[in-house]
Amino acid sequence: MTVDAVSNSPALSMEKTQRHSPNSSPLAKLCRKLSPRKADKHTLSSPVSSNCSSELEKVFDYFDENGDGKISPAELQTCVRNVGGELSVEEAQAAIEASDLDGDGLLGFEEFQKLMEATNEDEENKNKELRDAFGMYEMEGSGCITPKSLKRMLARLGESRSIEDCKTMIRMFDLNGDGVLSFDEFRIMMT
Repeated sequence: MTVDAVSNSPALSMEKTQRHSPNSSPLAKLCRKLSPRKADKHTLSSPVSSNCSSELEKVFDYFDENGDGKISPAELQTCVRNVGGELSVEEAQAAIEASDLDGDGLLGFEEFQKLMEATNEDEENKNKELRDAFGMYEMEGSGCITPKSLKRMLARLGESRSIEDCKTMIRMFDLNGDGVLSFDEFRIMMT
């Protein structure tokens, strides 16, 4: 099987699409890294518990370098850079504009909170979509994508491949060398 055949597979096409999604932007990665996780949904009386709100306030204060109670595009850009990402001035301005409810060109705490909640919801939706996609390829109830289940799914998609071809495709992303793709390996492949 040629490298072109592997790189044109539907699974890899999905991977390329995921790489260019908004969730892979430096801002989204920063938000995922810094945002509090929604740990115990049963104890939440509002979308954000007081503990989560407190954590979010700490993140907000970290972003708000000059302490004026607002996050500017420059402050956002600096924070992204501090965690190893890159965010252009235009991207920082676009992120602020997308969440700026009062039109002042800055993010107040409430606007920042909404941005973080939206990012968490996007991440949850992405994980659900990945689980659904994984379920389409994992057909044998084993919890893994096997060469046989990959071959079957590719055939359904009009992409006939041999078992050897499928083994080769799986090997490219099989991190533990067991010959199958777990959900975690699939998620890494797709992000």
